Amino acid sequence: MRVLVTGAAGFIGSKLTERLIARGDEVLGYDNLNDYYDPTLKDARLARLTPLPGFSFVKASLEDRDALEAAFDSFKPDRVVNLAAQAGVRYSLENPRAYIDSNIVGFLNILEACRHRGIEHLVYASSSSVYGANRKLPFSVEDSVDHPVSLYATSKKTNELMAHTYSHLFGLPTTGLRFFTVYGPWGRPDMALFLFTKKILAGEPIDVFNHGKHTRDFTYIDDIVEGVIRTLDRVPGPDPAYDPLNPTPASSSAPYRVYNIGNNNPVELLRYIEVLEDCLGRKAEKRLLPLQPGDVPDTYADVSALTRDTGYQPTTPVDVGVKHFVEWYRGFYGV
Repeated sequence: MRVLVTGAAGFIGSKLTERLIARGDEVLGYDNLNDYYDPTLKDARLARLTPLPGFSFVKASLEDRDALEAAFDSFKPDRVVNLAAQAGVRYSLENPRAYIDSNIVGFLNILEACRHRGIEHLVYASSSSVYGANRKLPFSVEDSVDHPVSLYATSKKTNELMAHTYSHLFGLPTTGLRFFTVYGPWGRPDMALFLFTKKILAGEPIDVFNHGKHTRDFTYIDDIVEGVIRTLDRVPGPDPAYDPLNPTPASSSAPYRVYNIGNNNPVELLRYIEVLEDCLGRKAEKRLLPLQPGDVPDTYADVSALTRDTGYQPTTPVDVGVKHFVEWYRGFYGV
């Protein structure tokens, strides 16, 4: 297939691109290489992709409608994976407009480009953040997600609603993927594992929010990518079991689906730090702090819908995933 991957220099996008090319697909990567976090890491990911046969790249933003449409018209993708977004919960408290520009205006441009070019399937990144104030665990795609606690979460829920509208009005097959705390080699420097590793190796204290008592469904990068590929290959149709008198947020009479991709095994943050300490061979000095605004106490993915429809669920335990991350980090940064 010819697959356009937005956010191709990002953590998930770069790994997905590698996998797609390895199986024989052609990929056009699209990324603005912004400085939300260290661009040298994005450049290094991109440098690994550039020599691969079947890969090409466009540097531009989702908000740049002309550049995006030109990329569609020149590459003529069969399918699209939209992973480009303004990420981060805490940053959304400081710079909310970035989330509207990239995650909502940019996503509208993606939908319009797909609609007018007969794209076979649009897969897009949503987030476990959409569950917001929900406390019933595990989080299920059948649950209502109407109580977001950050603008980042709001933007991702908005993407799901926008996608459904285009699936309903124009028959565009769309699949939204709610990722749960992705980690692993080549990860994002603003995520806890990266921050903790850097500070522990530097002998600096780490900030541990909610006194380390919250739990996260940490999901290894390879498991996330496998889930993306499984869903990309499965173009949704109207759900024959959909009941408009008892509607579910997870499917529709339109060609629309939403899935969780999580490890289905939440781990307490203090335990996660212990695993990291074991891998690094060093103890962390912890600054125990209260829960931050916009954060949620726990996440836990019910992946039964993903397993039912694709036969797949993530399985990598954190002790294995963290070990792989530490090995990569020490090699990449020479520490």
